[in-house]
Amino acid sequence: MRYDNITDAIGDTPLVRIDPEVHGLRHIDLYAKLEMLNPFGSLKDRAAWSMTRRELAGAKERGETIVELSSGNTAKALALIAGLHGLPFKSVTNRMRIPEIKDLLLLLGAEIEELPGRSECLDPTDTDDPLTLFHQRLSRPGGAHLHTDQYFNALNTEAHATGTGPEIIADLDGRAPDWFIACVGTAGSSTGVARALRAHDPAVRVVGLVGRKADFIPGIRTVDEVQEVGIFDPATYDTLEAVGADEAIDGMLTLLRRCGLLAGPTSGAAYFGGVRHLRALDAELTERRTAVFIVCDRVESYLDYVRQRRPDLLGRPPVKNSVATLTDTEVRSAAVVDVEDAQKWIAAQRPLVIDLRGPFAYAALHIDGSVNIVDELFEELLRGGLPFGKRQPVLLACPVGEKSARYAALLTRMGHPDVRSLAGGIIAWRDAGAPLVRD
Repeated sequence: MRYDNITDAIGDTPLVRIDPEVHGLRHIDLYAKLEMLNPFGSLKDRAAWSMTRRELAGAKERGETIVELSSGNTAKALALIAGLHGLPFKSVTNRMRIPEIKDLLLLLGAEIEELPGRSECLDPTDTDDPLTLFHQRLSRPGGAHLHTDQYFNALNTEAHATGTGPEIIADLDGRAPDWFIACVGTAGSSTGVARALRAHDPAVRVVGLVGRKADFIPGIRTVDEVQEVGIFDPATYDTLEAVGADEAIDGMLTLLRRCGLLAGPTSGAAYFGGVRHLRALDAELTERRTAVFIVCDRVESYLDYVRQRRPDLLGRPPVKNSVATLTDTEVRSAAVVDVEDAQKWIAAQRPLVIDLRGPFAYAALHIDGSVNIVDELFEELLRGGLPFGKRQPVLLACPVGEKSARYAALLTRMGHPDVRSLAGGIIAWRDAGAPLVRD
């Protein structure tokens, strides 16, 4: 198979049947669409090429820089496409959470600009957020940038409506699957594939998978975060179900060790969440049915992610004092305080207020007198024991109050007598009109 250009190799990825002995479904044939085999290594190759291919010649003539608010696979694909066409590329984000991707972007010659943002993800509705203001400026005509704008660009969806979806139908001998299992990030792939499949057969059911609020799974947004994406349409999905980080890693291990697929944690979440959903339906079926999920990228970029959460998988001792070891009962029993009571407590008891967000979100706006310890660093500190005395009351805050509740539960388990989590996080504090300061 010969191509004149590497971009000609984007698409036409294999559809591979998962051995029923692995997933245990008796009446459902489960297939994996191997988007990891795109030439730049991920599902995002399609969207990146779709969003740029018609604009590259003009952008080069005008000396523009390709810019995207991405710190993951979209940025990687755009950096490679930009390099192919002699254009610079800039990744704009407020937190690079996968160190391997950051290093790879730098190796590809990308410029990385980290800007303040009040939440971990772009929120277009928050018009005071510096990241949102930057996004708006990029979208104005006449600038020196080719802004691909994956969160709102219809070409993101079109790449999958005209490519990925029809390929699935063709590989199933002209039939659409009964279920399409989709992890929801920018929502471009799930929306586009669902559109193509339902145009062929309106009975196709779409299962959307989001991350649990307190967890981070690369490439997947939580149920709250996904509402902020311009492409996201809740009508696309018959159901939205949450998957946790440990479940994503467990699913990834199955794909690696039982299926021979070098899949990353996003794909693991798709497999785990898909099988969990289908298992509840399988027993009632009497006829053969078909389901498809997407293996969106490869595992190599996520070894640090695995190392932080499951060091035992890499031959390292279990992590002491980790939120990953908490039970749901422990998390539910964590002390939580609303904004009004938190203000009274701060005034009366002067607790140590720890903001667990990234440094740029903290710099944008934070509670006066709080200290910024990023959640990953805070967990590192806790591995050595309590980092402050038990007489010191502690208030923990994060974007929406989910992560802080988990750390409050962990500190309680470790013996701290007075630690509380801010209900609703910094977002609730802001919405209540409580004072915030800016660095």
